[in-house]
This record gives sequence, C-alpha cells and structure tokens, in this order.
Amino acid sequence: MGKVTGFMEIEREGWPERPISQRIHDWKEIYQEFPKDKLVSQGARCMDCGIPFCNQGCPLGNYIPEWNDLIYKNDWREAIDRLHATNNFPEFTGMLCPAPCEGACVLGINNKPVTIKYIEFHIIDQAFREGWVVPQLPQTETGKKVAVIGSGPAGLACAQQLRRVGHRVTVFEKDDRIGGLLRYGIPDFKMEKHRIDRRLNQMKTEGVVFKTGIQVGQDLPWEELKTQYDAVALCIGAMQPRDLNVPGRDLKGVHLAMEYLTQQNKANAGDPIKNPITAKDKKVIILGGGDTGADCLGTAHRQGAASIHQMEIMERPPDQRSVNNPWPQWPYVYRISPAHAEGGIRDYAVMTKKLSGVNGVLKKLHAVRVEWAHPPNGGAPQMKEIAGSEFEMEVDLLLLAMGFTGPVKAGLVDNMGIKLDARGCITVDENFMTSIPGFFAAGDSHRGASLIVWAIAEGRKCARGIDKYLMGETELP
Repeated sequence: MGKVTGFMEIEREGWPERPISQRIHDWKEIYQEFPKDKLVSQGARCMDCGIPFCNQGCPLGNYIPEWNDLIYKNDWREAIDRLHATNNFPEFTGMLCPAPCEGACVLGINNKPVTIKYIEFHIIDQAFREGWVVPQLPQTETGKKVAVIGSGPAGLACAQQLRRVGHRVTVFEKDDRIGGLLRYGIPDFKMEKHRIDRRLNQMKTEGVVFKTGIQVGQDLPWEELKTQYDAVALCIGAMQPRDLNVPGRDLKGVHLAMEYLTQQNKANAGDPIKNPITAKDKKVIILGGGDTGADCLGTAHRQGAASIHQMEIMERPPDQRSVNNPWPQWPYVYRISPAHAEGGIRDYAVMTKKLSGVNGVLKKLHAVRVEWAHPPNGGAPQMKEIAGSEFEMEVDLLLLAMGFTGPVKAGLVDNMGIKLDARGCITVDENFMTSIPGFFAAGDSHRGASLIVWAIAEGRKCARGIDKYLMGETELP
C-alpha cells in the first residue's frame, strides 16, 4: 500500500454528523462534509494485509484495498473505475450498507477497522461532481427483450447490467415511483431521494424503460410477460411483514413499519396524505430492534413524539464479540445507530402478550420479560417467560418492525405456481433461473430479507444468468 505504516499512525475517524439538536427538526441527511484530507488519511490506514478479507466480507467482492490505495494517492478518477467494476450503485451501499467488509477487515482483529464505507461513498460523490458518471450505451443490440419486475436495488442492478450488453429492458414497478425500498422504505435522513433520481436518469439515457403503477399478476398477467419477453427477472423483494398475533392487534393505533415509513417518504416528496400516521405528542412503542425499527425511531423523533420505547424479543447483544462469533465473521455486537443517539429507550428480552384499548383505540401494551437459554452443544437458543415479570405500558402508537417472512405470495407468486423453499422464498439454480424456464429471481425474493449489498450482488449475478440463457454465453462479471 502507499503508506505501509498508516494503520499504526492514524486513528479511525467516522463520518461527521450534524448536531442532533439541529437534524431532528428536518428530513435532510444527517451527515456533514468529510474533509478530503481526512479521507486520504483514512485510506492510508488500509494495511498491506496480504489476504484482503474485506473482499470476502463484501458480497460484491469490491476491490477495497485497491481503491483505498488510490484515494491515498489522490487518484480519484481511477478509484471510481475500480469501484464501478463491481458495484453499480456505490452511493447506495456507501450510505446504507452496514459494511460487512469492515467486520472482516484484518485491522479489526486488534484495532478499529478501516473506514471503508465512507470512503466508498465519497469516491462516487466526487465522481458525480466531476462528471465522471456518464451513461454507458451498449455497443451492439441483441434484439432480446427482458422484463424486470421490481425496481429496488436488485432490479435496478439487473436491468442496468442487461441493458449494457444490448438487451431491451423494461422495468415494471407497482408503486408510483421507481426505487422500491430505496424510495419508500429508507427515510430521507438516511438517504435523500435525489440520489436515486440521478441514477435513474443515467439508466434512462442508457435505454432502460421504466413503467410504474403496474402490479404484475394483477394489472398485467404474468402469462403475457411470458409471451412478450424472452426472459423475466423477479426482483419483487420480501415484503411480507411478520405480524403481531396477539389480542388487540386490530385496535386503532397499531401499524406496520412499512406503512408508517412509506407514508412519511411520500409526504416528504410532496404527495397529499389522507389519514396520516403521526407520532406527534404520542407515546410510541416500536417492536423490533433492527434497521427498520431504527428507521421508525428516527422518523418518530422528527415527528415530535412525546416518548419512544423500542423493544426487542431477543436478548441484548454483547458489547464485544463472543467466543462463538470470531473474526472475520460479521460481529454480532451492540450497536448505536444515529437514530438511537437521537433519543429513545431500548429494551431487550421483552415479549408482547396482548394489547388493550378504549372504544377501539389502543391504550396499553401488556408484556412479559423472557430469558434465553443457550445449549452447550451450540443448538438453537430456547426462550422462556420469566414468572412474575409481567408489566404494562401506556402507548398511543405501536409500530411493528419485526422483520419480513419472504416475498408476498398473494397474486403473482401464487398465480405462477413457482417453486419455493422451506422459508417461502423463490428457489433458483446456479444461473438464478426459477422452476419456470425463462423466469429468474434475485435479491430478497430469493434470499429473504437481507442487505442492500446482497441485493445488488444478486441482481448482477441474475443478469449474468439471463444473458447466458439468451445468448449461450456471457461476458458479464
């Protein structure tokens, strides 16, 4: 690397954030500018480790040591080329990915890992400012037509890769705007939507056609796609929410997380909202301790909640790696997201037993504390309720952010009769083809709810499989 002693001399620095007292009053991204000289220094921390486990930690196989070294040498132009070689949308992963690459960083064994994620974002941000990100038109046209269902990160990556090798690509999206969860599941304070629009303009110029407001399987029968297109990619996500099956679930004031987040994103985009769900001046409880729960937390802060509790049925993660979670595995440790830093109370090992209300309106949550037993042979942990630990809390707004159980079955999936695995996700072969010839699947619809970086990686692999199916061979990576 450019500075072989950099990791010994320079401390890790994170992306500076706007003051909490300022940012909770708007919907803008929380980050401040990262001075370029500090980014260069952070790139110098990337050590000449011999085997870059960060490459393996990243589902995209990003050339992380290469572009870290290029940043240290101030060669931003070459850095974006290395970054784009494996990732269609590094601005999305640079802002939203939890960075499994950093969890696998060799430096992280006994020090703080390299600031990979933020360097990634600033490389692509610089590239956009310099005008280096331009449409890449196909050199030849194949005459083949491909339909991509779903415009989240998997669908967009698949569509862009296919178009660049000359296929005619049409993306169908059930919502009124393109972007999937990027558009409506990610709050603006985590990523403003002009970043999506910027990429869409590039893809439109490249020749990708986008059609919104079309629910394939309902507005457009899947059989028509079979006759009109040479191949179809199902990138429909895993949007079946895990619901709360307790008495009182139907009380007014109980909402699924995606219903809540989508509505606020639509409001931020200027859409009129009927019957808005708001946390203003309310006692809010969020069930679920993952990223979606944190997104609800940050949204409730900005709406002016009176109080917020975030509850998780699992036990609190440890502050440090446990003995059965060694490097370079993803570290399952206690984390504080920017939304958590903004306020609210987190509680663990809590199970909701019932909800109660007055005149059909939610008023209380009734819960019990649980404990988890970990078998010495490494089997699945066992949960049991703690006798006498029952308690209740006043609540005006309950948000269910307990994860997802796979793709929505009603409509398209059920109508197709496509083969599913034991989890209810779409099965594929090594080329990402489903049980129906000519139909492929990628992203959360195949993996189950996962990371944005996995969605992009699978979208690229799916495009490779489709190109090979259509042409007999492929040069796509």
